[in-house]
Amino acid sequence: MIDSNGSPNVEPAARALKALLPGVADDQLSAPTPCESWTVGDLLDHLMGLTLAFRTAAEKGPDPAPDGPGDPSVDQLDPQWRSRLPVRLDELVAAWREPAAWTGETAVGGVVLPAELMGVVALNELVVHGWDLARATGQPYDIDDQTLDTVHRLVSQQASSDGTPGLFGPSITQPDDAPLLDRVLGLTGRSRGWRS
Repeated sequence: MIDSNGSPNVEPAARALKALLPGVADDQLSAPTPCESWTVGDLLDHLMGLTLAFRTAAEKGPDPAPDGPGDPSVDQLDPQWRSRLPVRLDELVAAWREPAAWTGETAVGGVVLPAELMGVVALNELVVHGWDLARATGQPYDIDDQTLDTVHRLVSQQASSDGTPGLFGPSITQPDDAPLLDRVLGLTGRSRGWRS
């Protein structure tokens, strides 16, 4: 969706991700996810970090992890993630709702980008990892086509048949008439048919 200021709206993706959190059982924290070698707990730890990092990027604050985010781990997962991650998602949405968030340059994990691109990267993180969490925990995942179209344009430029280190696995070719979500997932090296 496009916000009133003409920039992509991160709220639908954040809302879809937030809706999954109550459905994550404690005994699923060690379950595998479509992110190679990551458990559900690792993924949640990553989400805790990225929501803070991308909110700070929108606010043009100091990069909380200038040397990179490090490897996520369930062992580092905030024990209060169930209450804190929804708040961080709301704060992320509020930060990127500000028109100034989309201007100038900003940094996440030591990477400096134009803010208008960084906002789309944040949106991509929410969409793809929202799907990862839904798939790993056996929950439905639904996201609007306008959000998917924005993410598809980004991943189309970054995906590679060899993979994109630190971002995506080798892309999986999808038919041109495949659903947009399938095409986004394929470009990030994921298959909608993934099973644990």
